[in-house]
Amino acid sequence: MFRPSILALLALSACAPARPDVSRFVEPILHATPEQRVDLTRPQICQTRDETPAVVETVTESRADSGGRYHTETTHRIVAARDEIWFDTPCRDAWTPEFIASVQRALIVRGYMDGPATGGIDRETRQAIRAFQKVEGINSDVLSIAAGKRLGLIVYDREEALAER
Repeated sequence: MFRPSILALLALSACAPARPDVSRFVEPILHATPEQRVDLTRPQICQTRDETPAVVETVTESRADSGGRYHTETTHRIVAARDEIWFDTPCRDAWTPEFIASVQRALIVRGYMDGPATGGIDRETRQAIRAFQKVEGINSDVLSIAAGKRLGLIVYDREEALAER
């Protein structure tokens, strides 16, 4: 049997406004563009240009000639051309050894790189950054602002956190 005070408390709690779901920020879409678009209205944001490598396919074919002899011919075909892309990136002064180590730890935790975090940009770190971003559409070893936010290393603006997709 419930006591009247407990019933009153339950009734009042049912009238309370529902809390908004803030369990997860809206993650920014990783975006790169082939056009140079330096936005001078955002001086705190740096932008970079990078080149996505061409994707080349090697095709090997064996054919018989009229005499019954086989010849092997190898050709290369460009599946996707090299492309120049532009995107937002952390500015140079943000790339402290501490920030780099945080990037490395975030990539280690997600399985994109083996440890330890050294605090220096090396080949393994660049490969891990490329692998992490490539899944999302940026084939670059330069960290984008959006990828930094997804790694939890760059602060979201309030509008981004509340925006709906």
